[in-house]
Amino acid sequence: MVESSRAEQPSLLRHRDGHHARVTYEELFFDLVYAFAVTQISHELLHDLTLIGLLETVILWFAVWLGWQYTCWVTNWFDPENVRVRWLIFVAMLLALIMSSSIPDAYGSRGFIFALSFASLQIGRTAYILWILPQGHALSSNYARMLGWLMISGTFWIWGGLADHELRIGLWAFAILCEYVSPMFGFALPGLGRSSTQEWTIEGGHLAERCQLFVIVALGETLLASGENFAKSEWSVPIVSALLATFLGTLAMWWLYFGTTTKDANEKIVSSDDPGRIGAYFHYVHAVLIAGIIGCAVANDLVLDHPHQGFSPAYIAVLFGGPTLYLLGSAIYKRMVYGRIAASHIIGAITLIALVFISYRADLLTVSWLTTVVLLAVGWWDLRVKRLSLTKPLL
Repeated sequence: MVESSRAEQPSLLRHRDGHHARVTYEELFFDLVYAFAVTQISHELLHDLTLIGLLETVILWFAVWLGWQYTCWVTNWFDPENVRVRWLIFVAMLLALIMSSSIPDAYGSRGFIFALSFASLQIGRTAYILWILPQGHALSSNYARMLGWLMISGTFWIWGGLADHELRIGLWAFAILCEYVSPMFGFALPGLGRSSTQEWTIEGGHLAERCQLFVIVALGETLLASGENFAKSEWSVPIVSALLATFLGTLAMWWLYFGTTTKDANEKIVSSDDPGRIGAYFHYVHAVLIAGIIGCAVANDLVLDHPHQGFSPAYIAVLFGGPTLYLLGSAIYKRMVYGRIAASHIIGAITLIALVFISYRADLLTVSWLTTVVLLAVGWWDLRVKRLSLTKPLL
């Protein structure tokens, strides 16, 4: 009787007719929580610019990205406008909101709340999909394997939430590895076998667009943070110069992603013989790309708050590290799309690293302009190549 009643309900799966599946309002609404999460992550790093602080922030960022990524795959397969899937998204939003609100004290008194909300998001979403799928559905075995791995990682999340600070870092790092590495092996589990990426029958254009929208969210948070700092500052020539440098740097990052690659990236995943594998690669590389944007957002805050601040290893690491990480992530992304390394990005990253050794006498405003000029130069190089070669792969 239960299976019969399920069968009579509207289809859970997205309707696919060969056209690009649109991003729904439910998905856009869900992303709003992650705009808040990105803000929390950048503030966490800003307030603890130490090696341990960086490690802690990286772990939290990977958790935030995992929660969004796994939900993105659900809404790629299943129709967000189906009432059962829609309510799943809303519950996931609430859990993600609680998780994001716990980030500032995730390594303190709210560690258990962070871990419980995140583990509930990952396990609960997967278990619910497995429950509502018709018996014998093609996706059931994949979700069963996924649930097994998420329960393993969830154990370490909860254990870490109850552990002392140092042990918490180790346990959560292991949980992160479980959730990132298990898809590489098809969620292989004894007795359940393993999945093949060719079984992950995703709608490629939709998945690419979801990643692109998250990049917009991260870049938007960067602009909002700059605007907020500028609004509360006493306007002066250095502050206006800092705003201009940070704005142009953000604009350069937008161009490097959307100005030269977006349409080709969509075509790459849509036309692939194994879109599931390409989709997984997209999510891995976007974790790096957006981490670079978050690093740049932290650097922008520092420049607007302390434009004349002198050399500090932590400050210089953030100001050069964010753009360098972004360029390297973008180089990998374009390697996936075009099959070749973008020489402009590699040279740009090397230039940024080299500038570290001559910036020890410079203030933060000068360093910000140096990194911005490098990003603009890489963007100009890509634009020139695009105009000259048109449809040829990016060099």
